[in-house]
Amino acid sequence: MHDVPLIGPYNPDGVLAWETDGPRTARQFLSDVSRLADSVPDRPAVLNLLSSRYEFLVGFAAAMLRGQITLLPQSRAPQTLRRIAGDYRESYCLTNQDEPVEGIESVFLRSHGSLAAWPTRIPHIPLDQVAAIAFTSGSTGQPMPNRKTWGALTAVARATGARLQLTTGDQATVVATVPHQHMFGLEASVMLPIVHGLVMHAGRPLFPADIRDALAEVAGKRILVTTPLHLRACVTEGVRVPPLGLILSATAPLPQSLAQEAERHFQTEVHEIFGFAEAGSVAERRTIDGDRWRPLDGVRLAQDQAVWMVQTSYLPTPVRVPDRITVDADGQFVVHGRGVDQINIAGHRVSLGDLNQKLLEIEGVQDGVFFLPDEGADLVTRLIACVVAPGKTVEEIQQALRRRIDPVFLPRPLLLVPRLPRNDTGKLPREALLKLAEQQAEGLSHEA
Repeated sequence: MHDVPLIGPYNPDGVLAWETDGPRTARQFLSDVSRLADSVPDRPAVLNLLSSRYEFLVGFAAAMLRGQITLLPQSRAPQTLRRIAGDYRESYCLTNQDEPVEGIESVFLRSHGSLAAWPTRIPHIPLDQVAAIAFTSGSTGQPMPNRKTWGALTAVARATGARLQLTTGDQATVVATVPHQHMFGLEASVMLPIVHGLVMHAGRPLFPADIRDALAEVAGKRILVTTPLHLRACVTEGVRVPPLGLILSATAPLPQSLAQEAERHFQTEVHEIFGFAEAGSVAERRTIDGDRWRPLDGVRLAQDQAVWMVQTSYLPTPVRVPDRITVDADGQFVVHGRGVDQINIAGHRVSLGDLNQKLLEIEGVQDGVFFLPDEGADLVTRLIACVVAPGKTVEEIQQALRRRIDPVFLPRPLLLVPRLPRNDTGKLPREALLKLAEQQAEGLSHEA
């Protein structure tokens, strides 16, 4: 097999997506794709910034039919978009915003045309065609491009759907809080539905009430694709939603205590995906079952000296796992955090991820993070923690931490903040954290 269909098992008039003004059928989708493919510029790459998940898919598919690569920025920050535009000068921007991206030609998608006839053959895309370039988040260094073939994207979607036991007969609708330009968002909210013949909700609800409303807009089995940040907000507010068939989380570690609360509150299973931009989704687990990850079918972990590598049929070469992991004889593994996540203070070692988990277990803490300041003149390393905990005092949180962690890791200072500077996928870029800590410290000094 050298190619696979653009979409999976849909009836021509079956619903493929729910837009704000109603359903989009598979027939409408192929018609929209064909029309857009005929009108976009003849360029090698496209920066797809379409905010609607359905319209993004139309642009993504049209680009592939034209042999174009879709660029997936790690954020929509103007400086990020300008950098990508500078690195890919022969590209264009596909958008429905009136304000174009500086330094790059913009093509505006504003409306849909009339229906075309159902094609005698659904378009097929070569497995080895590069469909997208995903960029790393930049939270651990300079963002790097990662090329994704159509074969890799469809293989991950098939393996994920098989693990979650998804079938076309479920008539399930995927509602996602994650951006579709992010790797997990692309895989779980775009590729997963179209490969398995599911329905996607075109919106991107962020707040608990919006998530509730989006889930209420669709019928049948519902799958919520989300992050620990959004899940915690829904549980904390006690938002009531229609019955859920499944919750799928990624982009950050999900505390087991939060997963237990979510399963009780929503009466459904909570599963996590482990992956990274270089390889895509790699493994899955039901969070309450423990800390071991099960590789997706077709994924194998092999040790190369001191590091572990991901091997699959769809990756041209083995890819290094950026995290420290322990692999069992059966292939399942435990993640211990990134190598750069490890810190050593006064001879005591710990991972920042473990400290963050302990912090988030404290009652009343809605969000929080430990991090190290930039190296300065101080001879003693001191951790900083920024915490969102309305109604709690610094002393109360420090006291709770003393019961959970070694005293050498207590943060000095611990800063109470209204919110953390998370990006679209819930990650915390280091520069944004340092800026927040500096602003909070200045505020405290002024008060003093």
